[in-house]
Amino acid sequence: MKTNDIGLVLSGGGYRGAAHAGAIKALEEFDIFPNCISGTSAGALAGALYAASYSPEEILEVFKKIKIFEVTRYARNKPGWVDTDTFREFLSAYFPEDSFAALNKTLYVTSTDLLNGHVEVFHSGALIAPLLASASFPGIFSPVKIGDGLYADGGILDNFPVDPVKNAEVIYGVYANPVMKMELNDFKHSYDVVNRAFQLRMHKSSLLKFPDCDVVVNPEELGNYRLFSSNHLDKLFEIGYKCTHMALMKKKAEIHYLEK
Repeated sequence: MKTNDIGLVLSGGGYRGAAHAGAIKALEEFDIFPNCISGTSAGALAGALYAASYSPEEILEVFKKIKIFEVTRYARNKPGWVDTDTFREFLSAYFPEDSFAALNKTLYVTSTDLLNGHVEVFHSGALIAPLLASASFPGIFSPVKIGDGLYADGGILDNFPVDPVKNAEVIYGVYANPVMKMELNDFKHSYDVVNRAFQLRMHKSSLLKFPDCDVVVNPEELGNYRLFSSNHLDKLFEIGYKCTHMALMKKKAEIHYLEK
């Protein structure tokens, strides 16, 4: 990595990852074009699409086309409700050359090595399998076998993967997984309890990494939207765009003040 690289860190967040596309749109309007991207789960997918030169609007359309809970995706004889491998063909349409080397920007994809219990960062070789692994939310998606290893959602151990781009000159981070206050009647299903516990653990460790970024976009409004609900993707895009625009305006004002 060159010392003058511009880093972009994109968290996980399920369908809320559509906010990453809006954030990228705002960055580009400020003439900020990150050339090294580190992402987990939905952030890894958004980052990969951006690294493959898809526009923010095209990235949003990809999120709109992702249908998770179709009957054809149900897992059989695998640990999960959804068979993650059924998304390979879908991703192949966007990454016809299944390789990190085919991307136009440097990309780091964070996943969790279930066998050895540590973070695994993929940045070379085949692209699609690491993307699938990084987005394999435990208990919902089946883990992904890569070589002799078994991998799942990067957010299990690192939902805000700053470390791969720490040497960049400037680092922008977008966090799409805020934790909102919940009420007693919000816990209707076992999934609600598991998801809440998972979010709380991820959130605590992610907050500790915010100071490593020069600008962090943390749209708390995203907490009003469910991880696996695709009903408001245009709104999520708008939230990402609006909050990033505001954060960049604030940063610009701070720099102007210091230069006076």
